[in-house]
Amino acid sequence: MTGKDILILGTVLFLLAFFLAPNAKGEILGYQDSDGHWHFPGSGIRECARFRPRSSSMSGEEFIQAYQGMIRKASAMFGVESTLINAVIKAESDFDHHAVSRKGAVGLMQLMPGTADEMEVKNPFNPSANILGGTRYLASLLRRFHNDTPMALAAFNAGPTKVEAYGRIPPIRETQDFVGRVLYYYGLFNRRAE
Repeated sequence: MTGKDILILGTVLFLLAFFLAPNAKGEILGYQDSDGHWHFPGSGIRECARFRPRSSSMSGEEFIQAYQGMIRKASAMFGVESTLINAVIKAESDFDHHAVSRKGAVGLMQLMPGTADEMEVKNPFNPSANILGGTRYLASLLRRFHNDTPMALAAFNAGPTKVEAYGRIPPIRETQDFVGRVLYYYGLFNRRAE
């Protein structure tokens, strides 16, 4: 077995252990099968699109550290785990506060203009404002979807009305990829926090 094979096997085993472990309510969040597909029992989704991380290492370490004070503040203010906030930022912008998507989402947590206005974020390129507004929005989605993290993440990406219309994570590849990507990073950040 090569070093790369061991790393892949270790990642798969870690992800399986993390997602099969019961959460605070004793429910299973989800798991990744041997083909790399995500499954979320109880969320109305049979499988999520395959996700492979771009790199086995976390890039932008200096940026990750630079934003931790604001992430901890947002976590305390809105009751969202700091590791989940980190995972959303990593998946959305890779900690680049200048990031702009094709659809016009901006900043660390990739806020759409309407969402930024709704969350009272005047300058979404400002890291502090973006983290606070994005976390506030994520907290509202977690409440709306009864702390079902995969559903709240799907709503963060596709919009809550679309998720409610389907009653599950929508069969939209971008959204399914996003949920899998965030959950992957969420597992990594939780492991680092231990």
